[in-house]
Amino acid sequence: MFRLTSRRTVSLMTNLPTSFHSSKLASTLALLETSPDGNLDPSSLNLLQAAKLLKNPITALFVGPNASTGAQSLKDSVKCEGLSKIVVVKDDSLAHYLPENISPLLVELLKGDTYSHFVITSSSTGKNILPRLAALIDNQPVCDVVKIEGPNKFVRPIYAGNALATIETSQDKKLLSVRASAFDSVEEGKSENVEIVEIPFTNKDAIPIKWLSANLTKTGRPDLGSAKTIVSGGRAFKDKESFEKYLTPLADVLDAGIGATRAAVDNGLCDNSLQIGQTGKIVAPNLYIAVGLSGAVQHLAGMKDSGTIVAINNDPDAPIFKNATYGLEGDVLKIVPELTEKIKAAQK
Repeated sequence: MFRLTSRRTVSLMTNLPTSFHSSKLASTLALLETSPDGNLDPSSLNLLQAAKLLKNPITALFVGPNASTGAQSLKDSVKCEGLSKIVVVKDDSLAHYLPENISPLLVELLKGDTYSHFVITSSSTGKNILPRLAALIDNQPVCDVVKIEGPNKFVRPIYAGNALATIETSQDKKLLSVRASAFDSVEEGKSENVEIVEIPFTNKDAIPIKWLSANLTKTGRPDLGSAKTIVSGGRAFKDKESFEKYLTPLADVLDAGIGATRAAVDNGLCDNSLQIGQTGKIVAPNLYIAVGLSGAVQHLAGMKDSGTIVAINNDPDAPIFKNATYGLEGDVLKIVPELTEKIKAAQK
């Protein structure tokens, strides 16, 4: 084991309100994500539900120039038992969740005995921040938690989701990333009595890193991580045109997100942002329609927790049928258009 230290971290604790230097009781710090305009990311509501299972008072942390918007939105729209405080750190350098900027901030917040747990989602943001934070405080994180059995006992998948490992830790600081799809969302309501506290960000020049730009694929569809329904395609489609021709109308009538297997992405049928599986996105929608995909273990690792799985495939021995709630055996190029039309007729 090696230790990564930083001499550039500037202390924030002297700038924090007196309430931060409080008791040694167990408490949870949860970093909630927002969109660039400050709207709550749906995964943050699942994260709060996971944090509640730790049975500690929860401090919700928002960072970035629109952090106040996210904090007020949480207070006005969510009823979260155990939420004791909302902390806001406003600064332009925190807008894109750059781990080089956020990790030193978290190090300072986690100093002392105020917090016993830190939780973040297993999103790209969480996967960037948590390892760096763990190295800075010389701690072992528990990643991709799918079940919380107690304040020191957690369950996470291993071997591409084919097995579950139960982990117990006695570290004084428990650093967790949770799989949002494994937890329900907190209920709607209001948290009127929760205080919003703004603290300064004083170490923004500690690491010379700047955000330049991002090239994002905008589909106008529900994000795969929060979509209630997903239509996913595999190698049964021979080209990008047929992939879009058959899946897009079905997704449209269901107001669904569109996903794909790695094989479909590698064959150029769609953008890699649509990939679902071990090396893609982990999803758990209410309805998952698997069209022309075999059900390789790597893909199943990303969607097997879906509520209802409908498989359409011409191979009766395809592994996907073993994991499907309903199966349609036949030519996807004939079944999908017919299914689309029948759904349209039923909606009239």
